Amino acid sequence: MFRNYKLKNYNLVLVAAVFGLTMVGIFVIGSANEGYQNRQILGMVLGLIVMVLISLIDFEFVLQFHYAYYVLTILLLLSVLFFGDLGRLGARRWIDIGFIRFQPSELGKILLVLFFAKYFMVCEEGLNTKRQLFITGLLAGVPLLLIIREPDLSTTIVTFLMISGMLFAAGLSYKIVAWVLGLSIPALSVFLFLVSRDGQTLLNPYQGRRILAWLHPDDYPSEAYQQLNSIMAVGSGQLFGKGLNNDAVDSVKNGNYISEPQTDFIFAVAGEELGFIGSVLIVLLLLVITVECLRMAKRAKDLSGQLICIGIACLVGFQSFVNISVVTGILPNTGLTLPFVSYGLTSLVTLYLGIGFVLNVGLQAKKRYREDSLLHF
Repeated sequence: MFRNYKLKNYNLVLVAAVFGLTMVGIFVIGSANEGYQNRQILGMVLGLIVMVLISLIDFEFVLQFHYAYYVLTILLLLSVLFFGDLGRLGARRWIDIGFIRFQPSELGKILLVLFFAKYFMVCEEGLNTKRQLFITGLLAGVPLLLIIREPDLSTTIVTFLMISGMLFAAGLSYKIVAWVLGLSIPALSVFLFLVSRDGQTLLNPYQGRRILAWLHPDDYPSEAYQQLNSIMAVGSGQLFGKGLNNDAVDSVKNGNYISEPQTDFIFAVAGEELGFIGSVLIVLLLLVITVECLRMAKRAKDLSGQLICIGIACLVGFQSFVNISVVTGILPNTGLTLPFVSYGLTSLVTLYLGIGFVLNVGLQAKKRYREDSLLHF
């Protein structure tokens, strides 16, 4: 379970990037809503403890119980559908058991990384057979279906991209990838055409309105209100921003034009108060975390270790891209947190959990490896 590790193999660059990004998030959260700052600090402390402890546990030992993680994920997602708190727009995403309130899908993403990391290694030889692809699709489809039933379309998309990235890295044939892209791109075009029409039934009504508001903001002012204001906030920060905790009368945040600014739209607050320089710093730190995870994958001693690192890299990278794209108007409003920056103890601690596994993979890195050892990367 535990091994003798050498401190020189501990990825301090990754740790520093994660800690630095979390600190930036804490300051911006304090400016957005001071009442949440101390809770986020508590989340960071808990996350650091979890990260260090997990980084010292042999990931191969942990992966022995991979099917248990899959079953636990399904049970958690089922429990939130039946017993979860009813939130805005009828969504059930949280479980409250008195002393703790958490979001099962956040933990589920990390558990699915562990499960598929081991599963793909075991099935590596027959990964491209029709039978194995069907089973893989079924195993991935069940949790994705449960997440979208909450409903939580944004988390479903990010989880799908994360699993797809791991599958590709595990050795998915380029021919299959080409076929999937050839079919999915036209299908996606038809899907977007259908859901962008009034009265569509493929998505929940509020999800359809968000897409329509993104395409035609003038026709749907109430739905486009949040996203348009976030774009205004980012632009108003200019180069150096208005400063944290400012009292500027022209501040979008101070005027309460962005609801719950400490969560999904925290990047808008950062853009307004830290400016272009601060926004670039956040993006660079997210890029460093993603690249360092991929670098650990390249040094991993086996395929399961590689896939753990690639899964966490995909999670951080894709989720960051979607969140920032929403805030800047590139994508429709989806309601997704910015990793390590947005307020949320469940999200923060589980991300630190994932980074802990990446660090352990790095501690057991093989001394020599071929440049092509990262499979398709």
